[in-house]
Amino acid sequence: MKVSKEKSAENRARILEAAARLFRERGLQGTGVDALVGAAGLSHGSLYSQFGSKDRLAAEALAAALDSGTQSLLPPGEAPELGMLVRRYLSRRHRDAPGGGCALAALGSEMPRQGPALRSAYTAGLRRLAGRIAALLQEDRPDAREDAALATLAMLVGTLTLARAVDDPALSDRLLALGRRHLGAARD
Repeated sequence: MKVSKEKSAENRARILEAAARLFRERGLQGTGVDALVGAAGLSHGSLYSQFGSKDRLAAEALAAALDSGTQSLLPPGEAPELGMLVRRYLSRRHRDAPGGGCALAALGSEMPRQGPALRSAYTAGLRRLAGRIAALLQEDRPDAREDAALATLAMLVGTLTLARAVDDPALSDRLLALGRRHLGAARD
């Protein structure tokens, strides 16, 4: 049965959304094709006709996750400030919901073992978020603003990664609080 262009686009979006969530929750290696099509409610044929391979799907899903993560942290039309971003990023809510959270933290440790397409998507997403952070900073020189944004992003991602990794809830909360304090956004 031939699928209409509208239905095909809808299927593609469902697969991307499910893949972006599952990859952030389970990791790239921990998410098989069966889980991807099951979560999207579609067939293997749908996935392969849309993307050709799991690797192509992963690269597109990562790009989509990075874009949606940036939009949720710094929504368009909102007058953002760095303290607000830090509080949102280093929150219990963000820590406890990796499937809807920042893909930089969720998948960063897997990137060195991935192919060029995934690493390129990750790098592009990192640069976009660093650019958004740079726009919030008060540094005089653009290169200083970019350096400060990259350092801030590294602190955010590293803190969230550690807070998710430890098995001690008190230590996890402490890491989040210390990150917020260090970045000047101490209040919850």
